[in-house]
Amino acid sequence: MKAAVWHARRDIRIEDFPDPPAPSENQIQIQVEWCGICGTDLEEYVYGPLYIPVDKPDELTGRQAPMVIGHEFVGTVAKVGPKVTEFKVGERVAPDTLLFCGECWYCKQHLVHQCRKLAILGLMTDGGCAQYVNVPTYMCFRLPSNVPSEVGALAEPAAVAVRAVRTAGVGLGDSVAIVGGGTIGLLCLQVALVAGASSVYVVELEDTRRKLARELGARLTVDPLAMDPVEAIMEISGGRGADVVIEAGGNEKTMSLAPQLARPQGTVMVIGLHNEPVRVNLFPVVCKEIVIRGSFSHIYDVDFSEAVALLGAGKIQADPLITSRVGIDGLIDEGLEELLRNKSKHLKILISPQL
Repeated sequence: MKAAVWHARRDIRIEDFPDPPAPSENQIQIQVEWCGICGTDLEEYVYGPLYIPVDKPDELTGRQAPMVIGHEFVGTVAKVGPKVTEFKVGERVAPDTLLFCGECWYCKQHLVHQCRKLAILGLMTDGGCAQYVNVPTYMCFRLPSNVPSEVGALAEPAAVAVRAVRTAGVGLGDSVAIVGGGTIGLLCLQVALVAGASSVYVVELEDTRRKLARELGARLTVDPLAMDPVEAIMEISGGRGADVVIEAGGNEKTMSLAPQLARPQGTVMVIGLHNEPVRVNLFPVVCKEIVIRGSFSHIYDVDFSEAVALLGAGKIQADPLITSRVGIDGLIDEGLEELLRNKSKHLKILISPQL
């Protein structure tokens, strides 16, 4: 089959890769329709290996590079394992991406995303930027008939937003400030409104993203180069600040800004991933007694299932976040390199292994 295979930094090849074997007892084989390029994929391309095992096989999966990338994907059931009864060939599914041991303390508490042997499709074993991939049935959810496959490919990042908003405790009437209006930030905006937030403010440099944020329901968008975001949010909130601040930028500036936007005893939820230490002034955290929390990934039957349901109910608009659709042969130049050249222009680039 044709697949996008990570060999080394700056060395992802579109090549003929062995087809996956027949699915085991509790697996299905998916014919992938669309796979989104995640920021993690881009970082593995430019800076890797960050998560992909190179020197020795992954403890849970037994796999190491070369590895098929891709963990935001959707497709059609092509084959089912001998004991699979819950899925049929031809059904469209969106799979979660986390593999876990099921034996450690965290798994037994159903905190599977904190499993001590956690593995992720497309990073610790072959992922979805290929024509076919085998996945466990527990992580798969049927796409509602009204959800286009392209939209279904955003179920995984939507699940990240669901978990972040849930973990932050956003509730009825809350005000929420989101720092960073990329894919995750704009999904958090929508999920926060679903959770009952009365006002959502988005701080974002790019005009097109601010415009989209307003269209998706943001009460205020702030260009931090044109105005002081702290002053802007304090003014619109009557000097109070936001109940919840979601940091979705993943850099020193956004992380430093987030506590300044929160009200006293408010919550700052950090979801932006970063690979280097950042300097953050904790003075407002101490003085305002702010709670700082982190949110990582999602749990398949808590957050991912909810994301699929919200897409089906039309409460998350994912289609406006898709900025390009590319065949797998264009992954490098029209996908990864395009993001490096014009990152601000794009939100989500989708790759089709079938094109």
